[in-house]
Amino acid sequence: MLLQAEESQLVLVDYQQRLMPAIHEAPAVLANALRLARAARLLDVPCWGTEQNPQGLGPLDDSLRPLIDHVLPKMTFGAAEQLMPRLRPPARAPQGNARSLPRHLQKAVPAPEEERASLVLAGCEAHVCLLQTALELLDQEFEVWVVTDACGSRTERNRDAAFDRLAGAGCELVTTEMVVFEWLRSAEHPQFKEALALVK
Repeated sequence: MLLQAEESQLVLVDYQQRLMPAIHEAPAVLANALRLARAARLLDVPCWGTEQNPQGLGPLDDSLRPLIDHVLPKMTFGAAEQLMPRLRPPARAPQGNARSLPRHLQKAVPAPEEERASLVLAGCEAHVCLLQTALELLDQEFEVWVVTDACGSRTERNRDAAFDRLAGAGCELVTTEMVVFEWLRSAEHPQFKEALALVK
């Protein structure tokens, strides 16, 4: 099973200004989050961000914010409640009984927006907010892909324990380059050169 850009959404969890200095290997983690966000923008993949207790931990990193479609503040560790209205298209309102109208007055009802059921997640801390968000989204029957080199915790042990648990729960563990090249799928993709420059 490979990721497809047209079926994907990117969720970046809590890369916040007062949290990142405490994260193990923070510069590399943030650099990969930026690569993901830029690739998502380039390939028309919706990108959502979350902020845990923004008054306490500050806003998202300034470099990420312009690349994110919408930033959602939260106080809970898991973010599914805040994300769900954005991740799933709203149910279509009832259209009435079109058969009761003369044929020339019937309008074609547009198809509902297709759900993008592959969620690519990355964030901090891997063993708290990222993990709880991923598990909640699995419960909502999304495919969850966790980008390991764009996730961090204050310690390696906590980060790695999160990856073990997420894999056991059914998440796919991937890297930034895996995501970008699966979204592209071919060197003939019109955005290939620009996307390649992001990961080199």
